Amino acid sequence: MTATTTAPAPGTTRRRRPGMPSGQTLPVLVTFVLFVALFTVGSLRYDSFFSAQVLLNLFVDNAFLVVLAVGMTFVILTGGIDLSVGAVVALSGVLAARLLAAGWAPVPVMLTVLLVGLALGTAMGAVIQHLEVQPFVVTLAGMFLARGMCFVISVESIPIRDPLFTAIAQSAITLPGDTFVSPSALLAVAVVAVAAYVLHSTRFGRSVYAVGGNEHSAMLMGLPVARTKVAVYAISGTCSALAGLLFGFYSLSGYSLAAVGTELDAIAAVVIGGTLLSGGVGLVVGSLLGVLVLGIIQTFISFEGTLSSWWTRIVIGVLLLVFVVLQRLLVRTPSGAP
Repeated sequence: MTATTTAPAPGTTRRRRPGMPSGQTLPVLVTFVLFVALFTVGSLRYDSFFSAQVLLNLFVDNAFLVVLAVGMTFVILTGGIDLSVGAVVALSGVLAARLLAAGWAPVPVMLTVLLVGLALGTAMGAVIQHLEVQPFVVTLAGMFLARGMCFVISVESIPIRDPLFTAIAQSAITLPGDTFVSPSALLAVAVVAVAAYVLHSTRFGRSVYAVGGNEHSAMLMGLPVARTKVAVYAISGTCSALAGLLFGFYSLSGYSLAAVGTELDAIAAVVIGGTLLSGGVGLVVGSLLGVLVLGIIQTFISFEGTLSSWWTRIVIGVLLLVFVVLQRLLVRTPSGAP
């Protein structure tokens, strides 16, 4: 009796070992470990760093960036990019401040700002899909359009004195242990939860992953590719407008030069959180962790006191490069397949 061995055929994908993290979760675990390591180092180095309030302040100070990163996650999962989000944040703040100064009620102002973001995102998605223009070009044009509209509305900073905006900005929700969070932070966490549900428990979410994994295959399977691609830019535009409102609550003003370069922070957070730039792989909770990593680096700079804020950019650049290399290694590794 002759024993026979079966060698895997060339190109055959190996089965993932039971208990091993998949290509979806491994980058998120790496980001989580990085966050815990940074928090531990900060706690050992600085007095009063190890506290629940420092942790909660990461959510309070970066609530608008969390919402931006959620919208960017939808876009990048389809293999696209949205460079307009920072300019839409500024436009939303300036528009809200101008309308409030003109005597509009706060609720119609919020709805108008959200509709403007939705319309801008839908228009960019329609141009990208139906005219087959690269997302980089279309959203770059959207960035210049939104930033230009800010200066048309007002060159100077417009203060927000509306009682509802002021009340939300100054509200603090008390938590056990004499800690607190802002309403904006809770809203940002709620947006993350809704986005996670949509991506992982709805047909639209599965279509987003399928389009990013292989658009041609998704089309052959009968998935609504065009509608999905337009929808993700509509979601990104709406998230950008909501982030602009949260930034308005945070700063109580609207300024045309606000949030310059924030689109790069959102992209960096999504990539550090484990979403592949080529699309199809990523978790929205990873983007949240990416924002927290960026926030804790800024906290390090604040506690150190003597370091320039540009060190934040340097560290983010290094982390971005490391995570892009990690993504390439996961893509080339058979077990890294989603």
